[in-house]
Amino acid sequence: MKRSKKYLAAKAKLEPKKYQLREALELLKEMHYTKFDETVELAMRLGVDPRHADQMVRGTVLLPHGTGKTKRVLVVATGDAAKEAEEAGADFVMGEEAVEKIQNGWLDFDAVVATPDMMRHLSKLGKILGPRGLMPNPKTGTVTTEVGKAVREIKAGKVEFRVDKTGIVHAPLGKISFSLDQLEENAQTLISAVIKAKPPAAKGRYVHSAVLSSTMSPGVPLDLAQLEAK
Repeated sequence: MKRSKKYLAAKAKLEPKKYQLREALELLKEMHYTKFDETVELAMRLGVDPRHADQMVRGTVLLPHGTGKTKRVLVVATGDAAKEAEEAGADFVMGEEAVEKIQNGWLDFDAVVATPDMMRHLSKLGKILGPRGLMPNPKTGTVTTEVGKAVREIKAGKVEFRVDKTGIVHAPLGKISFSLDQLEENAQTLISAVIKAKPPAAKGRYVHSAVLSSTMSPGVPLDLAQLEAK
């Protein structure tokens, strides 16, 4: 892959070592060369085999300072739950008519919350919503009778993480414009959540590597000893 001169100049600032968390965030800010507010992301390679259900790593975490992006939330509910969703600030509130609309190609939302009784309708959308990480799930709090609470948490910066088929968890933790303190606190919160989500069936070393990056930056490897000590 051919890289730009600015990217190569940023990469030249990387030293052949593992970085402390705050040091890595300082370097990301120093390497920032684009004109837009890049997303800062964390990638952790875990010692699990996600092909086995008892080694799946999945969860949610509410970042103290949010992600810097306001998500568009669709709530699929009726009656009092629909009213509650509207009052909580949901962008779209629909009943079962949401199914046909999504089947016809509408995907103008970033998260879906549904009441349990609506899941029999949404189950038809597994092949559409599933690959995009949008399918409501009780484990992530998006299938619930407390739709108002779910909407407020998503709007406030609730992040879902899930290990992929290669054993890696990717998740956003803020914007490059955030202060160092904000990024550090968000990162520590996210890392702690992933470590706490270690499945009992996972044996041996759990976190094999962790890398911080922004949208257009090289990855900055983190010191695992520091991460696992927290």
